[in-house]
Formats: sequence, C-alpha cells, structure tokens
Amino acid sequence: MEISAAGRLEVRITPADVGKRVSVRSLIEHPVPVEKFTDTVGVLTSWDNGVLLITRRGGERVRIAESALVAGKVVPAAPARRRGPSASYEELARVAARAWPPVESERLGHWELRAASGFTRRANSVLPLGEPDLPLDEALDAVRRWYGARGLPAYVQTATGAEGTQELLGAALEERGWVREVTAELWVGPLAPVADVAGPEEPPEVVLSREAGEDWLARYRRKGVGEAALRVLHGGPSVWFATVPGPSGPAAIGRCVVDGRWAGFAAVEVDPALRRRGLGTAVMAALARRALDEGASAAWLQVETDNAAARALYAGTGFTAHHAYHHYREPDSTGGPAGDETS
Repeated sequence: MEISAAGRLEVRITPADVGKRVSVRSLIEHPVPVEKFTDTVGVLTSWDNGVLLITRRGGERVRIAESALVAGKVVPAAPARRRGPSASYEELARVAARAWPPVESERLGHWELRAASGFTRRANSVLPLGEPDLPLDEALDAVRRWYGARGLPAYVQTATGAEGTQELLGAALEERGWVREVTAELWVGPLAPVADVAGPEEPPEVVLSREAGEDWLARYRRKGVGEAALRVLHGGPSVWFATVPGPSGPAAIGRCVVDGRWAGFAAVEVDPALRRRGLGTAVMAALARRALDEGASAAWLQVETDNAAARALYAGTGFTAHHAYHHYREPDSTGGPAGDETS
C-alpha cells in the first residue's frame, strides 16, 4: 500500500488508471465494531458510479465501493515466473490458434472469426488480438450475424492474467449480457523435462503417427467425429498422434503440434481402467522427444480448471499456469459447441 511521508495510507489511483494493474486496500463489513481490511490485486477493469471493478489473475471480479477505499496504487505487471519459458500472451494465443485451426475464418480488424461446424468453442469463437475495425457494439452485431449465417451461436474468447485489454473486453461483454461459460488455463513449461520424466518401470510401446487412425479415434473422448473435426485435429504446422496399444483398444492417446520453438500437447487420454500407471506420462514423453528432434524447446497445453487429475500430471512434469481464458456466449442463445477441447 502507498504510505505518505506522514505515515498515512493514501489512495493514489483514479478512474484514469482503468486498464492498469493496481493494489488496493478496502474496508469490509464486520459483525463487531472493529475495522477490518482486505487487499485486492488485479487489473482495474472499470470505475463507474462510485464502484471499482478489479479483475484478479484467475478471472475473479471483485467490486469495491469507492467509499470503502483505504489505500491504493498502480503496481508493475506480475513478475516473471521462475520456471518455464518466457512468452507474451499474444505469442501463445497465436501459437494455440495455429495448433487448433478452424475450417474457415474471417478478419474483423484485429479480431479473427473462426468456425468449424461447432466442433469445440476454440475453433468456433472470435479470437480478439487487438481492436476490431468497427465500434464495439457494431463489431459484436457483425459477429452475431457471421455466426448466425452458419447456424452457430456467437462466442468470444478472452483472457485474464494477460497483458493488454483482455480483461476490459470481458467486462464489456458482461455489461452487454454475454455469458461466460468456460474457464480454462494455458500452462507452459520447458520441453526437455517432459521428454525425460520417469514413466512406468516397464515403459509401454508408444506408436507415433501423422494421422489420427481409427484406433486413436476410438479412445478420443469425442464420439462421432466428423469431417470438420478431423480437419481441426489434423491442422497445424507439424502434427503428431501417439497411441499406446492395449488388449481391447488403445490404452492411451495424445496429440502434439510442433510450431517453431513450441510444442503443444492436447487430447492426452487414458483408458479409465488403466489410469495411475504412468501411461499418460509415457505418451507425453514420446511426443516430447519427437518435438525435441524437430527443434522445439518449450511446451504448452490447455487444461480446464476442474480437471484435477490432469493438472496434477502437468504440474509434475514442470508446467505452470501462464494465463486463464474464457468463452463468452452471445445473449439469448442456447446450445452450441459441446465443450472446450483441452488436454
């Protein structure tokens, strides 16, 4: 907190600081007549009608009455992580988009409208990496028309814990009635430890292929994969599919896309009857070794916040969270993609 020369806490932020990262201390209500404070750090998303809206790193939005402020100041961006490669949000967003490409896309200024017949939100949502070439409300109307013409609900992907105006866009969408449906995280880590991680005492056979064959698709959790889905799965700069053969179908599968220094992992799935035997680790290690051979040095993956098993696996191989991302669905719309496609 900011302390004056006289030793008093001071509020040194104003509505002009919207969009900046701030740290504030505020009074909270307490059942006994004792002052109690809480500290909040995040992006100052808005300051309207005497209320501050602060978006924390994980996406949580905190509303604070201006009258409850005790102290506040602008603070530097979050410090660099001790582990994992350094990368900007925009770099990772573009790499992730290339690894999961839509069937068709169209530009709207610095927004990319993406569609793939409804196969996953990531391939059927707007990726905003800057401003559209229209005022926001007109841009959103254009987005709804574009997706409506394809029989799809409109989705916009935003992020928290990233530099730029992502948090501001998320708040603007919420003000207009857009509904946040999914929150997931993008994690990064060095690639070599993934290749070297210890697997089962008797390592299983891992078969690598350039195509997702019938056996791979039989283990993939999305059934009835159609032509559009196959185009997404096979899209990307250098795509590899891993399969661990089993007695009654694949025991485990995985997918990796190599793109320059980056290797992106997805669809790491294990037969429920064979879990906790290191098969998922073995799949990732085999894919990582192939990615190293192609010159990659850093790794990324996407995981939903409630997938505890996957998060434990990835944390054990050196991954850490980089930022969270969200999908906002247009107002007055139901249905749409069955879910986000994460690792």
